[in-house]
Amino acid sequence: MEAGEGKERFLKQRQVLIFFVLLGMAQAATEPRHYSVAEEMESGSFVANLLKDLGLEVDELAARGARVISKGKKTRLHFDRQTGDLLLNEKLDREELCGLAEPCVLPFQVLLENPLQFFQAELRIRDINDHSPVFLDKEIILKISESITPGTTFLIERAQDLDVGSNSLQSYTVSPNSHFRLTLQDSPDGILPQLVLDKALDREEQAEIRLTLTALDGGTPPRTGTALVRIEVLDVNDNAPEFAKRFYEVQVLENSPIGFLVATVSASDLDIGTYGEISYVFSQASEDIRKTFQINAKSGELFLTQKLDFESTQTYTLNIQAKDGGGLSGSCVVFVQVMDLNDNPPELIMSTFIDHIPENLQETIIAVFRVSDPDSGDNGRMVCSIQDDLPFFLKPSVENFYTLVTNTALDRETRAQYNITITVTDLGTPRLKTQHNLTVTVSDVNDNAPAFSQSSYTLRVRENNSPALHIGSVSATDRDAGANAQVTYSLLLPPHDPHLPLASLVSINADNGQLFALRALDYEALQAFEFGVRAADRGSPALSSQALVRVLVVDANDNAPFVLYPLQNGSAPCTELVPRAAEAGYLVTKVVAVDGDSGQNAWLSYQLLKATEPGLFSVWAHNGEVRTARLLSERDAVKHRLLVLVKDNGEPPLSASVTLHVLLVDGFSQPYLPLPDVAAAEARADPLTVYLVIALASVSSLFLVSVLVFVAVRLCRRSRAASGGGCSVPEGPFAGHLVDVSGTGTLSHSYQYEVCLRGGSGTGEFKFLKPIIPSFLGLGEERISEGNPNFRDNFEFN
Repeated sequence: MEAGEGKERFLKQRQVLIFFVLLGMAQAATEPRHYSVAEEMESGSFVANLLKDLGLEVDELAARGARVISKGKKTRLHFDRQTGDLLLNEKLDREELCGLAEPCVLPFQVLLENPLQFFQAELRIRDINDHSPVFLDKEIILKISESITPGTTFLIERAQDLDVGSNSLQSYTVSPNSHFRLTLQDSPDGILPQLVLDKALDREEQAEIRLTLTALDGGTPPRTGTALVRIEVLDVNDNAPEFAKRFYEVQVLENSPIGFLVATVSASDLDIGTYGEISYVFSQASEDIRKTFQINAKSGELFLTQKLDFESTQTYTLNIQAKDGGGLSGSCVVFVQVMDLNDNPPELIMSTFIDHIPENLQETIIAVFRVSDPDSGDNGRMVCSIQDDLPFFLKPSVENFYTLVTNTALDRETRAQYNITITVTDLGTPRLKTQHNLTVTVSDVNDNAPAFSQSSYTLRVRENNSPALHIGSVSATDRDAGANAQVTYSLLLPPHDPHLPLASLVSINADNGQLFALRALDYEALQAFEFGVRAADRGSPALSSQALVRVLVVDANDNAPFVLYPLQNGSAPCTELVPRAAEAGYLVTKVVAVDGDSGQNAWLSYQLLKATEPGLFSVWAHNGEVRTARLLSERDAVKHRLLVLVKDNGEPPLSASVTLHVLLVDGFSQPYLPLPDVAAAEARADPLTVYLVIALASVSSLFLVSVLVFVAVRLCRRSRAASGGGCSVPEGPFAGHLVDVSGTGTLSHSYQYEVCLRGGSGTGEFKFLKPIIPSFLGLGEERISEGNPNFRDNFEFN
């Protein structure tokens, strides 16, 4: 039901709308208003104010809903309701809207919606001169025969101009010339240009005429358009062929081959096409001429068809005619003179030739030969020569004999072979020549010693190599050839050295110079050695040269660190005494070690692996000093056992370990050092037993001190007798292979330490003193890191 009511309401609204539209159309049926505007005006340009024509005020425009309606989808006009101005909505192109139609009118309506009212109007678009005349063909071709009479008229395609009125096409002009003038003809389509021939054409004088035709319109300023008028003059046969020369004279050698080009005659015809096509023929020629010569009808080339013989015929006279396609012709004469010639080349006869000559010889005769030529006069005279860049020269002799001789000593190493070309040329015309090629090989003489690629060689070999290892090569070359260039190698060993038997260290391959190590090398025993190598050729006499070879042994990490102190010789362990009152960082002792390797393989580091009480002692990684890490207390154990690891920096690293025994004491002056188990026993023993033990210990201590003092005095006396003073040294030199050449500060060579026990205040002083001079193969004295000079041990016996 609601749908039915909506439909009825819609029908009523449509009826009302139709009523108002019809009413507005009735009111708009009056004559339309006229407005005008020039084309190509910019968008937004003012056309007219419509308030007066509409009879409205400015404030009524918005209320009445005034707007402009025009045909088509584009809205070209815009109505400003604020001012009543009619404006252009876009730039208008009259030629696009109306073409050539004039006037160009754009109808539109002004619609007032409340109440509905229409006003008819027209906008006339005025033309401006914005187009130049244009020829559809930029090049106009006219073909005119040269026989056309003057006064003939030729019509030309007109130009086009999209403008109208006074801006349209108005006139034509043509470029100045001596043959044509321009006339204009009126027609319903406009002005038509015509060319009138004033002067007869001559194709031979001017085959083509080019004119510029210009079209002008009536604008201010006028616009123009141009086209090229190309007039092609057509030919008629009004010219006969003409030869470039009336008489030709040529000379032909008697040995010229069949097909030889004798001469070329040439004629020209000013006409074109078939009238200008020329053909050549013989005129009044004898049978002998027709057999001997032939002429090309198109090109005028004269060829031989059989051999010439000067002895039978010396000259020929040929008449040649040129004809064009219209029947006109011209003629010329060719005079052929047969020439005698030098037709025998010189001859060379070799009498003696030596193809192998030794180098370094002066003025050696290589060849002896004779030359001849059967011709006479200049044709029989000869000149003999060889290349200029060769160390040879020709020496003339009698009866046309020549000898080929070296002008300097030859060097095979500079050039081993020479290709010599002997050229014999006569003086005839043309000159004939004969060439004879010789190959001379220079024999070698042993005049060059072998030369090494280097004056000295440096080889590097890692120690512990496998026997017969190839350690390098030496190379020498000999510029000679054959056996003189075959090089053999041998070693030049220095005088026999018992400490350095080089003959057992290296060997050389005599054929290729490869060097081999005969046995394993030990860097610690031998760091480098030198020897000479000789390279000798197999010439007679043999020549040789020498080079120096230096072999550097590269260290390998094959020696573990060796601990010098404390000694680990299986005897009673060395006990270090530390007072309980020692401060943190107190130097307990120093582990001294050396490494027989060098470089980073001998860089030693120290590490505390194991301790009775961790955290109480520490080991410095770089110097092996054992120090207390903290203050000692009464609760710390009396006896301590430390395991120190000494490791080098090789790859892979090698190491050694040493065990230290440390005993904590209350002071170096105490009469005895009770052990924990002894103290426990004393606590249980009665006082009499304690006294007996103390007395026995005192007597034993005194006896032991006496013995040690006696031994020390004897050793000191022996040392003074040997070196003039100082303490003697207990026996026990260290192993002789512990050598350090790296300069890292560790101990070098083998060292002996002197130990002195001095009495005083009931205590014995134990001190590391300077090392005794080592005796390692006379390699010199090295510094040794001394132990703690302030370290003391107190020993007291009861």
